[in-house]
Amino acid sequence: MTPFDTSTSAIIYKLRALRTLRTRATCLICLTCLTVTAALTAGAAIAQAAAPEPLAALPSLDVPSYMGTWYQVAWFPNRFQKQCVRDTTATYRRVPDGVEVLNRCRLADGRIDDVIGLARPAGSVLAGDRLAPARLEVSFLPRLLRWLPIWGDYWVIQRADDGRYAVVSEASRKYLWVLSRTPQLSAADETAIRSLLVQQGFDLGAWQAHLHTQAADASR
Repeated sequence: MTPFDTSTSAIIYKLRALRTLRTRATCLICLTCLTVTAALTAGAAIAQAAAPEPLAALPSLDVPSYMGTWYQVAWFPNRFQKQCVRDTTATYRRVPDGVEVLNRCRLADGRIDDVIGLARPAGSVLAGDRLAPARLEVSFLPRLLRWLPIWGDYWVIQRADDGRYAVVSEASRKYLWVLSRTPQLSAADETAIRSLLVQQGFDLGAWQAHLHTQAADASR
């Protein structure tokens, strides 16, 4: 074999080897893309499966039976009630423009703090004594400033058949209040409430019981 033939063979061999390397690299890139795509698809599917269904309020609420005083027996602590250390109550009374809300609680120094607000239907219809669904919004601004769009959602998402307790939240599940007609829930009621909350997509890590030591004074 002449030197020219040997050189040509070497060049052809190198070209074939280069072609093989390119083919392998292309396959490796495709395989990597497929792996990444599969991982992203699986991750999206897991995230979708883990996301809870949108929270729903009760289909309807009998308004007259919901009026009166409720004891806050558990909650997700929030910044606008951080001054309340115990004995928190909410008293509801129907008024011409909605429902008057009187919130009272005891401060760390023993004094009683209170605030009056207004609740009104939001995304719901009040027909006679029935609100459907059980969705309200609440403002604690002074009456003359209630035209401002500063209202908080108030959705009744659970209620005992006999009305002895109710659970209030809103779409994001960030806020939660457990209300009772008595200053303390029974163990059975708390278990039932917590179980249903988990089914409703709540993370109960923020759950905190709320103490009542002088309930009669706090509810006056």
